[in-house]
Amino acid sequence: MGFVTYEQEGFVGLITINRPKALNALNSEVLKDLEAVIDAVDLDNTRALILTGAGEKSFVAGADIGEMSTLTKAEGEAFGKIGNDVFRKIETLPIPVIAAVNGFALGGGCEIAMSCDIRLCADNAIFGQPEVGLGITPGFGGTQRLARIVGVGKAKEMIYTAFNIKADEAYRIGLVNAVYTQEELLPAAKKMAAKIASNAPIAVRACKKAINDGLDATMDDAIVIEEKLFGSCFESEDQKNGMSAFLNKQKIKDLGGFQNK
Repeated sequence: MGFVTYEQEGFVGLITINRPKALNALNSEVLKDLEAVIDAVDLDNTRALILTGAGEKSFVAGADIGEMSTLTKAEGEAFGKIGNDVFRKIETLPIPVIAAVNGFALGGGCEIAMSCDIRLCADNAIFGQPEVGLGITPGFGGTQRLARIVGVGKAKEMIYTAFNIKADEAYRIGLVNAVYTQEELLPAAKKMAAKIASNAPIAVRACKKAINDGLDATMDDAIVIEEKLFGSCFESEDQKNGMSAFLNKQKIKDLGGFQNK
């Protein structure tokens, strides 16, 4: 795809938004390419994904303001839906997605990072939702995901004031899981993805679904979701081999690893 590249390393896929001259800003074409790449991921042979941006300056600087500047009300709503549909697709993928945030993650960049399961960032990362300074609201899920991740009060402060935060503050408020140097970021993301991929894929997928589906449910309903997904892991080869290895004091990798069945 023109603006999005994909690489496969074992069970880990690497998606790179590749529009560095525009700081990887999201326009309709980039979003279309991103959706096509996501749809093409071989979920039978991929256990984790990493999402990053090309270059050292920017993860995703935001949505393309040049494209947005002339939109009508109807076109603005439609553009928001395009972004939301793609980001929701990332969020609901059955496998975990790690955002490796290198540089600017503003507006749509912050929003796409928040659609990932885990966010790691470089020490030069800058996060923010600057939309009210442009006369609009966040349009790709920012008003919803930011409040769920960092809390309502902090989310309202960031969105209403349109101020940006640096990597250390993003870590302090829980927006990112860890901060690395620029050189360490991608290797750290790959190491985490490999660790995820080494665990039972059926169980990891069930965990993601349990967490995501339970977030908007009452506790009584959420624990039923967990019970059913817990039960779904049993009688799988992964469960049998994992527990057998534990009981026999063996390493699962010595038995050929988990097989996703």
